[in-house]
Amino acid sequence: MAVQTRIEGMIVDLHARRIYPGAVEFTDGIITALREDPSAQRDRFVLPGFVDAHVHVESSMLIPSEFARLAVAHGTVATVSDPHEIGNVCGVEGVRYMLENGARVPFTFAFGAPSCVPATTFETAGAEITASDIRELFNDERVCYLSEMMNWPGVLYNDSMVMEKLAVAKECGRVIDGHAPGLRGEQATAYAAHGISTDHECFTLEEALDKIAAGMKILIREGSAARNFEALHTLLASHPSSVMLCSDDMHPDSLVIGHINLLVQRAVALGYDVMNVLRAACVHPVEHYGLPVGLLRVGDSADMIVVNDLTSFKVRQTWITGALVAEDGTSFIPHMNERIINQFARGPITAQQITTDHVGKTVRVIVAHDGQLVTTEEHHVLPSPDVLKIVVVNRYADAPPAIGYIKNIGLTRGAIASSVAHDSHNIVAVGCSDAEIVEAVNSIIGARGGVCVTADGMSDLLPLPVAGLMSNEDGYDVARTYAALDARAKLLGSPLRAPFMTISFMALLVIPQLKLSDKGLFDGSRFEHTSTLAH
Repeated sequence: MAVQTRIEGMIVDLHARRIYPGAVEFTDGIITALREDPSAQRDRFVLPGFVDAHVHVESSMLIPSEFARLAVAHGTVATVSDPHEIGNVCGVEGVRYMLENGARVPFTFAFGAPSCVPATTFETAGAEITASDIRELFNDERVCYLSEMMNWPGVLYNDSMVMEKLAVAKECGRVIDGHAPGLRGEQATAYAAHGISTDHECFTLEEALDKIAAGMKILIREGSAARNFEALHTLLASHPSSVMLCSDDMHPDSLVIGHINLLVQRAVALGYDVMNVLRAACVHPVEHYGLPVGLLRVGDSADMIVVNDLTSFKVRQTWITGALVAEDGTSFIPHMNERIINQFARGPITAQQITTDHVGKTVRVIVAHDGQLVTTEEHHVLPSPDVLKIVVVNRYADAPPAIGYIKNIGLTRGAIASSVAHDSHNIVAVGCSDAEIVEAVNSIIGARGGVCVTADGMSDLLPLPVAGLMSNEDGYDVARTYAALDARAKLLGSPLRAPFMTISFMALLVIPQLKLSDKGLFDGSRFEHTSTLAH
């Protein structure tokens, strides 16, 4: 027998842009009535759930079921999820792993088909996803879009493989996501003309405005490392219909604290129209990607949240398809035991393999910037204050490590390392001595994936056995372990908000300017390898 549920409060109608006292009634997970009732409780607000418009679930170091378990406590009911991290390691099998695990919990994971695996030919990845693979993935209706097209030069110059992937997406009626940092003017227009509809990489307002003029939607990103809200938030007033909110990459300790709810709270505190902010957080992703997520209308799935007010957005309850999945910060989604898949074929490295003769010489130095994925280049004579060695180690074969130099990581002793190193997920490490770098890297190799801090003869490790990217353990435990590692890295001198997240992007060649792949130093502005020595 069907049971009808009734939730009272101030109903936030984001379509009519009005708020009124009333009740939502739903049966078998479907909203059957929205009733205006002056006598209804007024100490709470009922609104559609939040949607992260672009995220790599893998970057939370949690499998999808565990990500959902943490996210629902903050009012998130859905994500537009690009699985290209696990795709780069395990290929199509990795994408299917995410689909299968995500389907085990009451949460909408809108997964995409990765468009750029491998991301470039200038690094070693674990797999390739072809246009025919993408077509096969699109046979699954849960794969609802083509993930971020990072190869913007290939788009502009009509690369045949890129064009084939874009054509498959169009034939299959899928939305195409973009990724084109720094692209402006005529180039932005030409990029968008291929049907690419979004961008989450804008780091200046001027760039975002160019892309909006070209017809693209802008996803304002605020994650654990890349933070663009300050540069872009005025779009919520000037171009409210062209904006969505996303995290892109969020580490587990951040996800425990909050998610899209914190961005909404921050935007409203700046004085932006609450309807514009909530439409960006709730409505626009659902409409743009055609998500099977309710928006508080009769006939919709009963996906909604109850919050204390429209300033703090403290979440009292989260409902998904009529089920109460979280209340007052407690998630009711149980932990799921899940199998492990991985690809790791690497033996230990030695200090001799990362020894250099660069003392007294001028080298190119990667300059990391806190809160940004972009880097810059400086030239320094070694040794130089705050210039540390960075290595990237191929995890798929016993190849020689690549060696470079980096500034602004800030360590004064010890080393940190991670097998989360976008996009190919080789092992990246930064440290003050060769011995400590080797110890951290070999700890990760022994665990077949993880993040590690080494100093004073002691290594602390968070194992990430699923593709070397994720844990299959309890998400709250993972968050506590990661937070302890993060704190220890900061005690070693790093001033960065997210040291591990920052170094994970130092191998991301598709983001300018200077990066390091397992094949060597890479100039992202010229899109070619370059020498470590500057002269």
